Amino acid sequence: MEKYVVKNGKKLRYGYTTGSCATAAAKAAAQMLLEGRDIETISISTPKGWDLTLTVLERKRDGEDVCCGVKKDGGDDPDATNGLIICSRVQWREDNKINIDGGIGVGRVTKKGLPISVGKAAINPVPLQMIEKEVRQVIGENRGVDVEIFIPKGEEIAVKTFNPRLGIIGGISILGTSGIVEPMSEEAWKESLALEISVAKEEGLEKLIFVPGNYGRDLIKNNYNFDEKYVIKTSNFIGFMLDQALHHKIKKLLLVGHIGKLIKVAGGIFHTHSKIADGRREILAAYLGVLGASPLEIKRVLESNTTEEAVTLIQEMKKEEIFSLLVEKITEKALERTFEEIEIGTIIFSMEHGVLATCQEGKKLLEEFKR
Repeated sequence: MEKYVVKNGKKLRYGYTTGSCATAAAKAAAQMLLEGRDIETISISTPKGWDLTLTVLERKRDGEDVCCGVKKDGGDDPDATNGLIICSRVQWREDNKINIDGGIGVGRVTKKGLPISVGKAAINPVPLQMIEKEVRQVIGENRGVDVEIFIPKGEEIAVKTFNPRLGIIGGISILGTSGIVEPMSEEAWKESLALEISVAKEEGLEKLIFVPGNYGRDLIKNNYNFDEKYVIKTSNFIGFMLDQALHHKIKKLLLVGHIGKLIKVAGGIFHTHSKIADGRREILAAYLGVLGASPLEIKRVLESNTTEEAVTLIQEMKKEEIFSLLVEKITEKALERTFEEIEIGTIIFSMEHGVLATCQEGKKLLEEFKR
């Protein structure tokens, strides 16, 4: 589709969701079933208010049913599902109901906490509504059809998505609340991360370990051997994920991350992407000043190229006490964010030097997760 948005000075193209693809494939198959002829394009409306006209692929008739496919186009949003063919098989029913289910390549829900019941195909509520509405427009009120959404390469691609961690097995999900993919959408990313907390809570977990990325996860795995079910990635959205933990009444949280990420929280920065805010060296410099570092030492840290380089400089200065101050401050800021309703501890590390410090509450929580 040729619609664009400008972000950070870049012109980025919108795309359309797996939900829109499934809807278009189902509507096309229903129209072919009704009219007995092939069609090459199909038009649908989306909840965003934009109409889409999409190319119909892989048209097939097999006895009493018709299959059609539509290619997913995520625009300039990086997505593992981009380019997948989302297919629909439609056949008549004897009543006037529209029954929608998932076939090969569409995941099945195995855990609570998602907007879909356990055992059901991973087709979210909005796409279900879209499919029913558009198919009903074609077949009218007096006929009914069975609609099966299937994705030939869905199971293969699913391992590159959040689905395995969310307990969705056997394929990808049919998603989309607007029908349109906004390139580089933070909201969609945050929604996926927050679902992990929801699923964990439904499984009875009341303590979690938050890590910004894979480095933190690897540290937990290699140093502490805790059960991975407790570990949830926050990406750059630490504040948002703390809010979600509060919302889901999580009781205990251990924050584990590289100093380059978590140090920002010590400065009250809860969105840690460098484009939003940095301040890493400045925060280090401020605490070095508290510890009596000389102006020359502070200047060297301010001019350091990376946080790893700064850590090495600090160790050369024999000012390692700063790391203990930082973890206590990170914990303090996280407690403020959650109104002190969650027990929170912090561990920071560097790639070169390993664990730098663990706050007092963090030491207690480490024992908790060993149980």
